[in-house]
Amino acid sequence: MNSSNNISKRTYSKLIVFDMDSTLIDAESIDELARAAGVMDKVSVVTEKAMNGEIDYNQALKERVALLKGLKLETAMEAMDSMPLMPGAEELVKHVRSLGFKTAILSGGFTLSTDRVAKLLEMDYVFSNILEIKDGCLTGRVSGPMTQNLSKEQAFEQITEENGLNPENCIVVGDGANDICIFKRAGCAIAFNPKPILRQYADAVITQKHLRDIIPIIDSLDLE
Repeated sequence: MNSSNNISKRTYSKLIVFDMDSTLIDAESIDELARAAGVMDKVSVVTEKAMNGEIDYNQALKERVALLKGLKLETAMEAMDSMPLMPGAEELVKHVRSLGFKTAILSGGFTLSTDRVAKLLEMDYVFSNILEIKDGCLTGRVSGPMTQNLSKEQAFEQITEENGLNPENCIVVGDGANDICIFKRAGCAIAFNPKPILRQYADAVITQKHLRDIIPIIDSLDLE
């Protein structure tokens, strides 16, 4: 069952911000890398705790990436390229773009996957992290603009400022604990098959695994 009855009556700006893993794609990139590296069990435990808000995001990111040390870049790319888009992703993004929306990906994932997804969906902005590579293998280290607890909020503010917008008039879509910071700022926060901790911050909840279900919500808004 989908719910969208908490959306406030206001005029919304044409900016929509997406999480990537388990939102725009039907996979978790860190888990797919872990599977390729043979450390899935260890990484998935940390991932679940992080997405449920049980451990610090930055700590969880570093712990999981460290477990990927030695994974060949070629193998990593094969894993990233095999991840499917979420059903309805292309339909939703095409729809909002037809309405004149700017689109953005804010992901704690990695350029190895976000570059491909952003290109497929023709996104206007993409913020994600960089896995360090040496001698054709992952080193187990990570850097980039999305490594801290509130990185998504800072990136969200940067995009809205560049476009002369108020975050409170914009739309965000995500599924996990690291989306809470942008859910608190956005005027329309849509939780897509969310972890329980995110539901309390959502204005709308989508429980069906198809992004086209967001289209009626967008179409119900009063847009600038």
